Amino acid sequence: MLEFAKYHALGNDYAVLERAALPGDATPELVRRVCDRHRGLGADGVLLREPGSPHRVRIFNPDGSEAEKSGNGLRIYARYLFDRSAVGGERFAVETAGGTVYCEVRDGGRSVTVEMGRLSFASDAIPVLGPRREVLREPIEVAGLALEFSAATLGNPHCVVLRDIVTPEETRALGPLLERDPRFPRRTNVQFVQVLDASRLRLEIWERGAGYTLASGSSACAAAGVAHRLGLCGPYVEVLMPGGSLRIELTPAFDARMTGGVTRVAVGVLAAEAFEPAAS
Repeated sequence: MLEFAKYHALGNDYAVLERAALPGDATPELVRRVCDRHRGLGADGVLLREPGSPHRVRIFNPDGSEAEKSGNGLRIYARYLFDRSAVGGERFAVETAGGTVYCEVRDGGRSVTVEMGRLSFASDAIPVLGPRREVLREPIEVAGLALEFSAATLGNPHCVVLRDIVTPEETRALGPLLERDPRFPRRTNVQFVQVLDASRLRLEIWERGAGYTLASGSSACAAAGVAHRLGLCGPYVEVLMPGGSLRIELTPAFDARMTGGVTRVAVGVLAAEAFEPAAS
């Protein structure tokens, strides 16, 4: 039996597990089974609480790969710690594979602010192949379509494509091709961005290792950062996504601060039988 807690952040759902409760390591097979919506619990990813201090979390995509950082995942993890009385209303640090972030839980857990770190547009930091440069407004061809992209990192890679109109259909068609474009050696998250005005962006997302996604905190930060860097919006932006909206604040140095909701869905136990091979 394996205890879990499940939350969603704007429709992006994660299962939270305790590292100490696992019989072994968090293998890709285990993660895939937990995330399987037919044979497992069903989730867009797994958050694994690591023991010790300060607070540490490992973030897994539903395909079993490990992500450096996730804005929605971090809001959920902060709420999980709050619900377990591991934190209160104070600002606290969480260590991720993509760097340390700072969180603050508000409104009894229903709203969480995360200081996501500093955005970089440098090709070697993201990474994007080619000479060292800021990756802004570069041409790219996908499925015979000439596009323009910019790239950024918050500890995980993002490819931002500005469009007059964004649609889920185009995102599903072009997202997987951009994710695996050879110029991104670690693959990339993909955001299609429509600038509504100086304080609002509309976003459609294809997430690395997860596919089409209703919402993404790090994607919202990356899209806002690129749009602000290009002079298309101000430093305070509401990012509208199919799952809901996030408030993004950017400092002059492009440190990103994100605020949005979290909902607790369920707590329970996963039966050992769920991880056994299917009977013939």
